[in-house]
Amino acid sequence: MSAPEHDHHHQHEHGHCQCGHQDHSGIYLLSPSGQVLEPARLELAQQRLRDLGFAVTADPDALAVHERFAGSDEQRLAAIGRSLVQPQPIVMATRGGYGLNRLLDRIDWQAVADSGKRFVGMSDFTAFNLALLAKTGAISYSGPTAIADFGCPEPDELTTELFGELMRGELELFSFESEDSDPVDGHGVLWGGTLAMVCSLLGTPYFPQVQGGILFLEDVGESPYRIERMLTQLWHAGVLNQQMAIVLGRFTEYRQGANDNGYTLASVVRWLRETVKVPVVTGLPYGHVEVKVTLPVGKQVGLATEDGMAYLVLDEHHH
Repeated sequence: MSAPEHDHHHQHEHGHCQCGHQDHSGIYLLSPSGQVLEPARLELAQQRLRDLGFAVTADPDALAVHERFAGSDEQRLAAIGRSLVQPQPIVMATRGGYGLNRLLDRIDWQAVADSGKRFVGMSDFTAFNLALLAKTGAISYSGPTAIADFGCPEPDELTTELFGELMRGELELFSFESEDSDPVDGHGVLWGGTLAMVCSLLGTPYFPQVQGGILFLEDVGESPYRIERMLTQLWHAGVLNQQMAIVLGRFTEYRQGANDNGYTLASVVRWLRETVKVPVVTGLPYGHVEVKVTLPVGKQVGLATEDGMAYLVLDEHHH
């Protein structure tokens, strides 16, 4: 695969969707992890999504509360079950937080895959994305959550546009600035998510065994040394060495301590390159940030870097 000779931020082609006349426009909102702390923001998110042309239904327990969770484990499992049989084609998490890891052994993953629903979320939802991939090979999406991305004061236009295009099957190519990336040009299974969540699944049946993949990672509130420690865990477990490329999104909202003494996130990336010797691509607009691309977890995609740009080919049409 050669990198295209243009620098459009993203490109799409209409009329090539392989899915016939299926309705792409409905979203079912559920809360599989942490409790919704501001119900008004969920209301706002629903209105915003409707304004964008999506029909929206919220699960009856979307605002349930049990301890720190959006309802008891049983309530959250029941919500996932309801999401599989309701009519909307897209199922979106209201928010992340914590709680999916407790449920993984009680979810019928084959039923999730067989439902044909497009599941989307991020952060704690990484556990769902990766467990589904590990257990069934089915594709799901790492991208916006209702409250963070649509229940905020000003939803980001690019995040909104990219989400809509990918859900409609229109987003073929996504490019981003990647000044210091290693040379890479190839294909692999796209997988990953929030680094802490990826590590939390190591050694479990819910960790995908991906060879020659494109592993994308981000995190929030983790100091550089903690990021390196988690990367070291993946390295020692043999995961990083088996990938075609490691793609780094945004690592945000952390504090540097006096002990760091010049050791920064750049130090971590330098260590990663020197140690793992797998191409590292930086600058992916993805993470706990306003501008984020929606990524198909488990899909075979293309990745190339050229002249300070990186190109992620999400959908290749052979004419």
